[in-house]
Amino acid sequence: MKFIHGCSFHVTDDNFIRVLEGALFFGVETLLSECEAWFQMSTIAEGGFIHQISMDTVIEIWNYCMEHSIGSVSELCKSYIARNFAWAISSRSFIDVPYSCLHACLEDPQLTVDSEKQLCEGLLEWLASNAKSWECSVSNQGNEFISILNMVRICFLPLDFVAGQRRSIFFSKLAYDSVNLILDLMKDHPMGSLRVLGDNHLHDSRIRLTQYSKKIDLSGCAHISVAFLVTSIFLSSMDADATSTEILREFLSKLDGCHGRQLPILAKSFSLVSFKAVAEVDLSKCPKLQLDAAIDFLHLSFPSLRILKVAYCSQLKTRDLFDLMQKCPLIDEIDFTVDISPVLQTKVSVISVSTERCKASGNVLHNAVKERSMLSSITKLTLEGRTDIDDVDLSVLAALSDMLSYINLNGCSSITDLAISNLISKCMNLQSIIVSDTSFGRYSILALCSDGHYGKEIPEMYGDHKPSSKMTFGLQKLHIDGCKGVDHASMHLLMSTVNMLKSLSLRGTLITDDALCAFLGSSLERLDVSETMLSVMALACIIGRNSGLRIIRAWDCKALHCIDATNVSEGHDESDAVGLHAELGNKYILDEIAFGWGFSFFSLEKLKPALGNLKTIKLGLGASIGQHGLALLPTICPLLESIVLKFQVIDDHAIRSILEGLRYLQVLELCCCLGDLTPLSFQFGMPNLRTLRLERVAPWMENDHLIILTQNCSNLIELSLSGCQLLDPESQQIISSGWPGLTLIHLEDCGKVTSNGVSSLFDCKGVEDLLLRHNGQGIGRGFIVEAASKIAVASAS
Repeated sequence: MKFIHGCSFHVTDDNFIRVLEGALFFGVETLLSECEAWFQMSTIAEGGFIHQISMDTVIEIWNYCMEHSIGSVSELCKSYIARNFAWAISSRSFIDVPYSCLHACLEDPQLTVDSEKQLCEGLLEWLASNAKSWECSVSNQGNEFISILNMVRICFLPLDFVAGQRRSIFFSKLAYDSVNLILDLMKDHPMGSLRVLGDNHLHDSRIRLTQYSKKIDLSGCAHISVAFLVTSIFLSSMDADATSTEILREFLSKLDGCHGRQLPILAKSFSLVSFKAVAEVDLSKCPKLQLDAAIDFLHLSFPSLRILKVAYCSQLKTRDLFDLMQKCPLIDEIDFTVDISPVLQTKVSVISVSTERCKASGNVLHNAVKERSMLSSITKLTLEGRTDIDDVDLSVLAALSDMLSYINLNGCSSITDLAISNLISKCMNLQSIIVSDTSFGRYSILALCSDGHYGKEIPEMYGDHKPSSKMTFGLQKLHIDGCKGVDHASMHLLMSTVNMLKSLSLRGTLITDDALCAFLGSSLERLDVSETMLSVMALACIIGRNSGLRIIRAWDCKALHCIDATNVSEGHDESDAVGLHAELGNKYILDEIAFGWGFSFFSLEKLKPALGNLKTIKLGLGASIGQHGLALLPTICPLLESIVLKFQVIDDHAIRSILEGLRYLQVLELCCCLGDLTPLSFQFGMPNLRTLRLERVAPWMENDHLIILTQNCSNLIELSLSGCQLLDPESQQIISSGWPGLTLIHLEDCGKVTSNGVSSLFDCKGVEDLLLRHNGQGIGRGFIVEAASKIAVASAS
């Protein structure tokens, strides 16, 4: 009535359906048009939301419009969900989307997701949640609903993901076909990958790209090559009916004959469409990808690219990084991580590199900085595990990337303290420095803390350049784990100046009580002092000043044996130990704790108020909360997702309480624990468990027990067993058929598991980390070749 009489009136999320219903009832066409215009305005915003209508509201509007045949509004609902499908999947209401709406969205050409894996996971969740409502078996009417999975483009799914879906009641057939297709693509010559797909799969070989796409995630797609990527994006930029024309055949024929550097020229000649909204591309774990051939192409296809992740691609070299920085100047975040976890960290300190080489690089650096066009705008750079990075490379990075605010050099063992200090002194905007297990030492600390000069300490390689002035005032993250080159005086200087830190990691360093107490900051959210000789007094001192702490790691700190008030050693104030527990228990909300020596049932009781939201707990040698304390964990910490217990006393009651009471548990690690553990501990369903490590705790395990584990922990992706002497060759078949999606398999001292070879384990096609040790007769000489031909990536020892 307000609208009819010209009064001020606004359509909103809350009143839309009521107004629409009134307009229909009274036949007010202009109000119907007003409702449609408002809804269109609210849902049409490119790349985001104006009103961000909730999924519940959209579903309600869809159902109403379908019931009353309001096609124009239901079409807007469908388009809204399709364009923002990644957001829709993350909503709790996604499982309530009607099948008709879901099917229409999947057929919409503007369907936008970050990856096919994301789409597939969302559909599987929808199917699982709606299976009971079908009131039918999978073999009849349910097939209509399950058929929506055929819309997933299986050649863009990661191998480990599809391998793990072979037991799925909904996806098993498609998973089998997808595994075979991916393995064929991995074997095929890079330039001929599309021939494996054939004409029937050409539509499925299009990367799902729209004008609303902001992120492309192809991580884990081990079969992706440059040519396959180029062709897939080429197909995505063509009309649907053009895939069978001469233009595609001409493109493929020219692609076969061109080299990597000619790809951009070829793309331009075929008027390849650019997707300007894409700001992030993730190509991690794509071992076939040659980045040098893809750099120009990536820049051409995604001119707004800001974030590029190519982690765990060991074939990439330092020169690829420099080419990327020069040819894609808009990129401000790069992840070049390689995996270093299987390699023992060497406790070495690189003293220096060749003086002649450093001097020879001087002219190169001088010429680089003279040409402003070569300067990069990168602000976040991750080079974790890159042992091929040396001092000269780091000097070039320092010269070209003076805007860096985040640098991760974790495990870069080939660079010296001088080179790290050079980088620090030239990059004035650094806020996060991660240099764990490197030669970070006295010179680097001087570069951080100096007022502008070293005095006589300044090394010749700096020339006239002076270090930064009080950079530590802006430093928020500092991780120097395992850096033994930091002496007492330097550590004290460092701790007394880095007062704005939010994350501090000192694991395995020579930090002392007085050095840590020199830290006067009050903004810490994360503190790791594991494997140090700090006392309870020093720990209480720093914790008492940082009320925002969420993560505390004090694993394997032998000097913390006096942490209980009843055991305070002579020379320490009793209030330190009591105050530590009192403050943590009464003032803090913790997400993660890791303790060893000194952590007892008394500690757990005092900390109880702070542990209600705890996600991770790790207890190691020296901790002694007892079986009763372990049994109380589900009550004290009901949200726990990860439990690691080493050298603890356990029993069936404690483990059963944990497994039965923690519905969110994803990681369970038991290592060298004492107690009477029996197969009865693992009689509960744990569908959310993803990682299971039973090391020296289950000597009774036989094949029957292993079968029960596969039934109760059906979604494992990491399995580690050691000391299970009763296992035999049949155990391999149980493992591979029960957990086909395993990415990590560690079997050590497990009876005769490998006495007949290891061929059954090759059925776990997505394995990335394989460790076999002392499991019967040695493996054959041709194991590596056979494994490489049958599974994705395997590192065996």
